[in-house]
Formats: sequence, C-alpha cells, structure tokens
Amino acid sequence: MTNFNFQVTPNGNPKFEPSVAVNLLIPGIMVCVAVDTTTGVPLIGLYRSLDGGFSWANSLLPLPAGFTGAEAPVVSYGFPTIFVVTAHVFPGADSGTTVAYTSTDNGATFGAPVIVAPGFGTYINNDETNVYVDTSQSSPYLGNTYASYNHQFNVANGGNSTAFFQRLRNGSTTWDQPILLSSESNQVERPDITVDLVGTIYAAWVTVNPIFEFVVRPSFDGGTTFSPAAVVSNVVPVPSPLPVVGYNFRVLTFAAISVDRSVGPFTDTVYAIWQDNRQGYADIFMSKRSPSTNIWSSPVSITGAPAGSQNFFPDVDVDPLTGVVNVIYYSNQINGFDLDVYVARSINGGASFTNTRITNQSFNPNGNSMVPVPLIGDYISIASVPPGGYIGVWLSTQPVGTQNIFAGYSDVVIP
Repeated sequence: MTNFNFQVTPNGNPKFEPSVAVNLLIPGIMVCVAVDTTTGVPLIGLYRSLDGGFSWANSLLPLPAGFTGAEAPVVSYGFPTIFVVTAHVFPGADSGTTVAYTSTDNGATFGAPVIVAPGFGTYINNDETNVYVDTSQSSPYLGNTYASYNHQFNVANGGNSTAFFQRLRNGSTTWDQPILLSSESNQVERPDITVDLVGTIYAAWVTVNPIFEFVVRPSFDGGTTFSPAAVVSNVVPVPSPLPVVGYNFRVLTFAAISVDRSVGPFTDTVYAIWQDNRQGYADIFMSKRSPSTNIWSSPVSITGAPAGSQNFFPDVDVDPLTGVVNVIYYSNQINGFDLDVYVARSINGGASFTNTRITNQSFNPNGNSMVPVPLIGDYISIASVPPGGYIGVWLSTQPVGTQNIFAGYSDVVIP
C-alpha cells in the first residue's frame, strides 16, 4: 500500500476549510480553495494543479469593495473549462454575503466576485456556502450553476437560520431569485447539493433545532420548484468539542450528499452521509435511496473504526463514470488523540466499504500550541478523479507549528 500526500499550500499563516474540484475531461487539472490568512486577514486561497495534485500554484481571490474578509469557500467544475467558487464575505462580524467567482480557463484566472445573496447588518447573514455545476450526462439543465447557503437572520437577537438555494442558468450572468428550502421555524446547518444523471437536484441539510434530522428536498425542473422535503434520518449530534482531553476545536454537523451518475446497476442511487454520535462516539453514517424504491435505507456506519474513536467531518463524491462511492473523514483511531484522514470506498452501491488511511503521518490538531486551539475549520473535501480515482484535501498541522492544506490519495485496490 502506498499513500501519496502532497502539500498544497506554502508554510506560513493558517489555511483551513479546503474544497477541491477536478476537470472531468482532463483529470490532471484540479482547483482547490481554502480560507487563507497569509496576509493576516482571512481571504480565499486559490490553488491550482496541472499534474494531478503533485504540485500547486497559489494565489488569493480578491474581495468585493467594502468587505474585509472571506471564509467558507467551495469550488465546483463545469464543462469544458469552468470552475466556480462560492464564499462568505463580510465587513466585520455582520452583513455576511454570499459571492461567486467564475473561471472559464481552467482556473488560470477568475472574474471579479459577483454578489449572489447580500447580507444586511445583524438582520441577514448568508454563510456556509456550497456550489454545484450541473455536468450530468443526460441533464437538460447542463451548465446550470446551483448555490446553497445558510441564511442566518436576526443574528444578534437570538435569531434562526434557514437553508436557501439560488440558480444561475447556463449562459446567464444574473442569479435567479432565492428559494427558501427549509421551514423558518427550524434552525439548520450548511446545505449541500447534488444532481443526478437526468438533472434532478437534491438539496440536503441538517436541522439542529428543534430536533436534529437529515433532510433532503428534490427539484425535478432544474431548480424552478422543489418537491416536499423528506426526512432521511434522525441525527444524534456529536459533542462540540469532541470528548477527548486536549481537544477544543468546534465540530459542526453538516449534511453531505452525492448521487451515482454512472450507467450501471446503481445509477441514480443517492447517498446521504453525516457524522453521528448514536453509538456513544463520533462515527460516519450513510443512508441511501434507490430509484426503484424511493425509500431511504436505515442508516449504517461505514468506517469499521474502533468503538470510542472519533470520526468526523465527512464529505462524499460518487465517480460519474464508475459509480464508486468515495467518502473522506478525519479519525483519531491510531492513538486516540492525533488525527489522520481516511477514505471509505464502495464499489457495490454502498453495500460494503473499504476504509484506507491516506495520511502518511498523524498530526496533533493543536500543532505546537500550548493550549487547545478553538478551530481547525469546519470541513474537508473529496472529489472523484474518473475513472475510479479520487483526490482528498484536508487541514494538517504538518510541518509542526503550521496549519496547511494537504492533498492525497492511495493506490490501494478495492477488493
């Protein structure tokens, strides 16, 4: 077994919350984004590889006028040479706004940021963004870009948060009016989006008040309307921070969702992935929905991790050519404290998973800090590299004393 780890970001000030996307036509071209504090303030770091992740060029995306920082970036690929980045920008603690950056030359350059969803003081803060460009092989909505975000309102007055969705139609330069996905009486965490083979959109989120649930809502008309929401499963939230002596970083529970766009026995199977504490420790659970039944399966653990270990921050992507399910996550299963990155992979439609450690070296989440750090970001990311490969990105404190973004994969053959 060989694990290949590549340092994406140069040493220096902290980088965290990475996301990665791959050009499906030329899989060696990859774009990664992360929160980057190289200049002393949080900005969106842009990292581009032309050799499958072996080396990366780095730059920073500009802020819109009047804004002082950025966070929560996500990147998505669109045919043939498009990459779209969404992020949360802010002029201080309030008025958080969702913006989008678009590249039409494989990430070599990006246009100026476009405001998707403006914030207004402590009344509205649009955070925790996600973005998905429709590349589904038989979709009539090919090229549409879909953004989702956590719409926080009355922030300074014990307010709430809802899941919102917006669409940029293929060929348009103007984002459509937002759609409220969740109930205003439910508090939600970061929504996610996936699209099936024929363009059906699945928007997912986790409600955290009044109860914890994983919720999915589909659209069959390219995001014009959405059908009623379905509850996939209840969620038992993991403690934040996790109950490990020396941990103080927050652990939010986000939804992750992906769908099989390949042509095979599991076409259009939808996979919902999340972290869950129902076994008394943080573990990664999956529920899937077969197109033949339209019923979400009972949730199952997919890690095979030792009882009592902490497994968290999952992300999922299904290979659009082979249907291989790829799930990345952090785990402390080696020694109960230091973190590693694992990838769970399934070649049989989620019936079973092979889990592989892909970090070469475990790392202390606190780096060389004498006190436990409060933040290591809120997510990591994985993208399929067709046919059958993947690239994962994560925060690491290697070299010791830094917070850097690493990328990696394994050449383990799935049995």
